[in-house]
Amino acid sequence: MQPSERKHIFIVNPKAGKRDSTEFVRDQIARLGDDYACEVYITECEGDAIRYVKERCRCENDTLLRFYACGGDGTLNEVVTGAVGNNNVEVSCLPVGSGNDYVKYYGGAEGFLDIRRLVDGDVREVDVMRVGDRYSINVCNFGFDAVVCRTMTEVRRKPVIGGRNAYTTGILKALFVGRRTPCRISVDGKVVNDGEILLCTMGNGRYVGGAYMCSPLSKNDDGQIEICMFRPMTILNFARLIGSYRDGTFIHRDDVQDKMVYLRGKSIDIEAPDEIDVCVDGEIVRNKKFHIEQMPKAIRFVAPK
Repeated sequence: MQPSERKHIFIVNPKAGKRDSTEFVRDQIARLGDDYACEVYITECEGDAIRYVKERCRCENDTLLRFYACGGDGTLNEVVTGAVGNNNVEVSCLPVGSGNDYVKYYGGAEGFLDIRRLVDGDVREVDVMRVGDRYSINVCNFGFDAVVCRTMTEVRRKPVIGGRNAYTTGILKALFVGRRTPCRISVDGKVVNDGEILLCTMGNGRYVGGAYMCSPLSKNDDGQIEICMFRPMTILNFARLIGSYRDGTFIHRDDVQDKMVYLRGKSIDIEAPDEIDVCVDGEIVRNKKFHIEQMPKAIRFVAPK
């Protein structure tokens, strides 16, 4: 099939970000003129993008489809989840959400918001993590970060403490209520923790929370998951860590090596005595046991040219 035969389908989450971005998306598409076959679908509820993408893939399995997730990382997650397993499908995004963490792997939102560069972009095969019956293209995290994730959802549209500051607001809350999570963690069958943790992140992308580089060495197409775990520490020590956690230099700090485990693997098993929250690209899943495995080059992702 030629690129001219491709259908460009923009899936808009009107609840993503600070305001409904539907008109912004339509204005961007109008800039393309008649050169591209474009459609717009507006999601109606959580999970609607998954349903819609799966249905389009099922009904048009002989057509080249490209879905643009118009929202944040949660919207991208739903589009990816619906698209996994379909060879005729490409995925990209128009990042109009609050965090837009995955696109930072490619330099940030600016290039993705240039609609002409985006539709003429380069197709790359990237890895996806399977989490039970869900999928993650960016980062899964739990412990301290799960409290942060819940808080972000609650405050993301509030002035001052929301928007770009939502993750920092979540951190401040979690410092008091989310610094210890008992669990057993195994990577590729080897136990790496059997006690309390502060937090644990598992990444294909590099960023979480709008600005924090939790997986600074991650490559999203190498078949490996980047895993970072911190054991509990005092509030003072954690406060000293935050700056280097933001810019990714924490992995080089000698004063945190005894509190940190940083490694790569293809599968992770998590067991906890009670149900815990795991954030899957910002969406919370709750259970006592989780099995996370890498799916190499499972999605054809389009980055700006």
